[in-house]
Amino acid sequence: MTVVRAVQAEVLDSDPASVITLLFDPEHTGGALTSNRTLLKDGTDGAPPHLHTHSGELFFVLDGALEMLVGDELHILGTGDALFVPPNTPHAFAPAEGRDADFLVVITPGKPRFDYYRLLDKVHRGEATWQDVGETQDRYDNHYVDSPVWAGRRG
Repeated sequence: MTVVRAVQAEVLDSDPASVITLLFDPEHTGGALTSNRTLLKDGTDGAPPHLHTHSGELFFVLDGALEMLVGDELHILGTGDALFVPPNTPHAFAPAEGRDADFLVVITPGKPRFDYYRLLDKVHRGEATWQDVGETQDRYDNHYVDSPVWAGRRG
């Protein structure tokens, strides 16, 4: 059993519009899952279109509204809504227009991701680049893809 107390969780907040609280990595769960809580403030870009070749990803909205791309379909999830994205399925997410989104992410089976989120935090501090992030696609099973649907969703 592993317990993560709120006061002990690592919080990545170099970008105050995108706060990630690290909960579990595979080392904590015997490889079963990776999990974080994310708060995206209204107007932030969120995560660009990407897919995971080895893992599925569960999203559960704790508060607010989350706009999601799954394949070529757009969905708005509200408080209490959940969505599962199977492996090899392009997806993206951002707060719905005019709203914040506070949500739980669970990736299963787990793949070490804490260092990926820490790298994103370094980008926001100016200590790493988006090219550095792009070079980690295989290591973190986070493969960026193009999506005309996502790019054109807000006109």
